[in-house]
Amino acid sequence: MSARVEGKVALVTGGASGIGRGCAERLAAEGAAVVITDLQDHKGEEVVQAIAGAGGKASYLHHDVTDEDAWLVVMAEVRKQHGRLDILVNNAGIGLSASVLDMPLADFRRQTAVNVDGVFLGCKHGIPLMRQGGGGSIVNMSSVAGLKGSPNLAGYCATKGAVRLFTKAVAMECGAAKDGIRVNSVHPGIIETPIWLTVMPQAGTNTPPDLDALSQMAVPLGVKGFPEDIANGVLWLASDESRYVTGAELVIDGGLSVR
Repeated sequence: MSARVEGKVALVTGGASGIGRGCAERLAAEGAAVVITDLQDHKGEEVVQAIAGAGGKASYLHHDVTDEDAWLVVMAEVRKQHGRLDILVNNAGIGLSASVLDMPLADFRRQTAVNVDGVFLGCKHGIPLMRQGGGGSIVNMSSVAGLKGSPNLAGYCATKGAVRLFTKAVAMECGAAKDGIRVNSVHPGIIETPIWLTVMPQAGTNTPPDLDALSQMAVPLGVKGFPEDIANGVLWLASDESRYVTGAELVIDGGLSVR
């Protein structure tokens, strides 16, 4: 590895599995000290052990991203452990599939709480610590569902579309403040993650039986992606290589969104 984020401190929410785990492991492999947060404590500790076993630095914190008080605790711990925050990956998210007519309001609000409120709170409480260190990079995890509609995923699309525009607004605020903070969104396509494997069985009778079949049908490249594909993009946005990039949408979807 080339130590592209050597000496930086990164916080990755939802880092115990899927894309979050991929991001945490990639950032650690490139030299960052990574703080992983999640609700899945056992899996989170497993990621820490895997990173340590590979020679990296990581720690784990239990964290409900919808709870503002929990964010205060997490940021205080990051400050205590490392004294700074250079990279924030707002990755924690959920997806629930149902038609608009069938979706309970509670499920719609639950998705909004995790996918939108969690990103808002991360930025609200992460930016002050980043500013104290002279700047940094915020990566908000959206989705191709934040770029185009999809049947039976209206609630999920609404939240991920909100993340897309929220990211641009925060990028403008940070730019106006001249605080050295860049803010960008990442838009994964069909990735082998717990969310996709959970949502697919709910997504309708015409859905192919597995991600490989779905990718062959819907993705121009004809294959599904993996968490490391998204982690590579997040690493670039987190590193100084993307110093002139803010308010942007990094789409990593094998061409799915062009159709």
